[in-house]
Amino acid sequence: MSRPSLYLITPVVEDAPAFAPLLASACATGLVAAVLLRLAPGDERGLVKAVKALAPAVQDQDTALIVADPGPGVDLASLVMRGGADGGHADDPARIEALIEGLKDGRSAGAGGLRTKHAAMTAGETGADYVLFGEPEPDGALPSLDLVEERAAWWADIFQTPCVAYAPSLDAVARLAATGAEFIALGEAVWNHPGGPAAALAEASRLLEPARDGAA
Repeated sequence: MSRPSLYLITPVVEDAPAFAPLLASACATGLVAAVLLRLAPGDERGLVKAVKALAPAVQDQDTALIVADPGPGVDLASLVMRGGADGGHADDPARIEALIEGLKDGRSAGAGGLRTKHAAMTAGETGADYVLFGEPEPDGALPSLDLVEERAAWWADIFQTPCVAYAPSLDAVARLAATGAEFIALGEAVWNHPGGPAAALAEASRLLEPARDGAA
């Protein structure tokens, strides 16, 4: 079994300078392997500025900064490179393929929005560096935890490409870690935690210990 790491998904960020201290406090725990930065839609120049404003909060802690696709009209690969991020993440098959083609310098290209096994296999065959299962739909709806668990276990058992499984709550962390997924993603469970992001991440890390012990 792999040793799962934490993959942190930000809320949609509209004011990058204002969000930077909170993001820095989460990454300063040393518990986060990668951050998926979700930015409010905007023009590419403004988005690049936002990525640059937030990059130090993440990368200064040896954490990878992955930029989520802000949508049509923006070249995601260009945004990643101009912003100095470590990779990009897209949900649409065509956008995933374009991202993979555009990032030829060793930066990571992640694939989400994978509602079927066929979509996941296609993303892997296209060259995605990781696949993400279970993240919220644009309207906030979530797939069942049973489905995410089944999908992550299936992928981890068969494929070499790393897998990220989204945990909608801290209660789901240990269950998803047991699938063999290399990363457990957290979003609202961290940002809405009554004790703050650092407390949430500490609890999540503790919940990963059984999986880590099993991998030893």
